[in-house]
Amino acid sequence: MKRGEIYEGTVERVDYPNKGIVRVRDEEEQVIVKNVIPGQKVRFVINKSKAGRKEGRLLEVTEKSPSEADRTLCSAFPDCGGCIYQTMSYPDQLEMKAGQIKRLLDSASDHPYEFEGIAKSPDRFGYRNKMEYSFGDDRPGGPLTLGLHRKASTYDVLTCTDCVIVHPDFNVIVDAVLRCFAENPLPYFHKIRHEGYLRHLLLRRSASYGDILVHIVTTGDKEYEKQFDEEAFRDMILELEKSGRLSGHISGIMHIINDSLADIVRSDETRILFGKDYFMEKVLGLDFKVSSFSFFQTNTRGAEVLYDTARNYIGDTRDKNVFDLYSGTGTIAQILAPACRKVTGVEIVEETVESARYNAKLNGLTNCDFIAGDVLKVLDDLTDKPDFIVLDPPRDGIHPKALPKIIDYKVDNIVYISCKATSLARDLKVLQEGGYRLVRAKCIDLFPDSQHVETVVLLRGEKVDSYVSIDLDVKELDRKKVKR
Repeated sequence: MKRGEIYEGTVERVDYPNKGIVRVRDEEEQVIVKNVIPGQKVRFVINKSKAGRKEGRLLEVTEKSPSEADRTLCSAFPDCGGCIYQTMSYPDQLEMKAGQIKRLLDSASDHPYEFEGIAKSPDRFGYRNKMEYSFGDDRPGGPLTLGLHRKASTYDVLTCTDCVIVHPDFNVIVDAVLRCFAENPLPYFHKIRHEGYLRHLLLRRSASYGDILVHIVTTGDKEYEKQFDEEAFRDMILELEKSGRLSGHISGIMHIINDSLADIVRSDETRILFGKDYFMEKVLGLDFKVSSFSFFQTNTRGAEVLYDTARNYIGDTRDKNVFDLYSGTGTIAQILAPACRKVTGVEIVEETVESARYNAKLNGLTNCDFIAGDVLKVLDDLTDKPDFIVLDPPRDGIHPKALPKIIDYKVDNIVYISCKATSLARDLKVLQEGGYRLVRAKCIDLFPDSQHVETVVLLRGEKVDSYVSIDLDVKELDRKKVKR
């Protein structure tokens, strides 16, 4: 197989994340093709060809999979890259994801373990409580669009006002905001030229109370600032609630100024045009303050399943000190706190830590301590010793230099919550070198119709002695080219 050649084949399976394994008739080699479903017959072009590894780009699906429905639910499918499995039956999605994670863990674990399958999301549709939309166009010189990026495209933005994974209130607001700027034209921020004004629309909604936060994100360009009527924008959003078009209610409207060159949603300045910059959410009977940029699981009801699974894995924590590393808004810490001596949470985002402290006070918890800082550095300064450790790192997993420090605490049990199973598999190998073994694992589908899935694992220390950390330190010295 050579680059540029076109082939047809059948998708045998899909490996995590979104790697379709296609077998071509009369060819012994397998080809990796993304954005496919098991059982489909597809046509693709080879775009990478190396010894032992071939990758192809999907051209068309020539025959549907038996697990696919005959209709799509969203006008942007399949061009939008968000819900690549939208046509696939939900039971088949669950079976596929569970198989993906089990294959990864089987390859990483050096001991037999109990795999407990996958828990489904309580809601397949309308589950997302947060969405970041981009302003742009769907073709060069085309009309203004507001929505999500075209699959495998950095620049094309597709308007989507019938998205099925967000709450219907989001679709109403997107449609109204796009109409607003179609009638009062302002240019979108061009990523290459680094000029323009409109950047993003960030929406968040409380699943428990229906509170909605609306954030219009622009550059700080002074000329365009004069043309943007903040009061008119505020009134337009509030009118959506007054007219009964929203089932929830507007809790806050913000104008975010962002002059970063990177295509990210962040704030150089926040102007509150109405209300407040946070709402309250309830998870497993506890109240949590969720601010504009604080981390909170995007599937609230699914998060309850996730945290309940983690709590079950953690077990009895009476009279124990627990470290909750990468603690976010402190959800896990506060769920554990009533049955612990003390919980110490560490989180790098200071705004999120402030929310965690507020939440603990709100819930009447006095044995929670939240520290703002990088886990890698904070562990050097902590004087308390944990009896149990909970890890819930970002997608890239745990910093390689932080793992030896975690292992060196020699706790009997660790619960690791992962949103990227390949990072978990990588970290698992290091933890096993440090004397831990995988005991139990379970998946929770917080992201139906997408390639993403959460995984919770329980690790137990078999023989965590001092020689383990010494050996790891030597390896670290070797990386620095220092003689033993």
